Amino acid sequence: MARKETTDRADMTVAEAGKKGGDTVKAKYGKDFYTEIGHKGGESTRKKYGPEFYGEIGKKGGQTTAEKHGPEFYEKIGKKGGQRVKELLERGKQAIEDEDAEAAA
Repeated sequence: MARKETTDRADMTVAEAGKKGGDTVKAKYGKDFYTEIGHKGGESTRKKYGPEFYGEIGKKGGQTTAEKHGPEFYEKIGKKGGQRVKELLERGKQAIEDEDAEAAA
């Protein structure tokens, strides 16, 4: 039986193994467990490196993204974000109008 487990592991990619482990932990401890450990990790990182650290890694990430995708990428995601904001504003205005119409009726 141990041999079969070894064979199964050999057939699994690292990503698949990670997902399987994550699913197992999620089933055992629940979704909130990840939130809790994420907050703990964030607090530890902030204590160890300071709040400026987040600005530095954000800047590095932005530079890497710019090098990898170019300025067109930012233009594209900017337009997408703008469209989403526009949709949300329209929905909000419509909800207010609907509430006003119901209150008047």
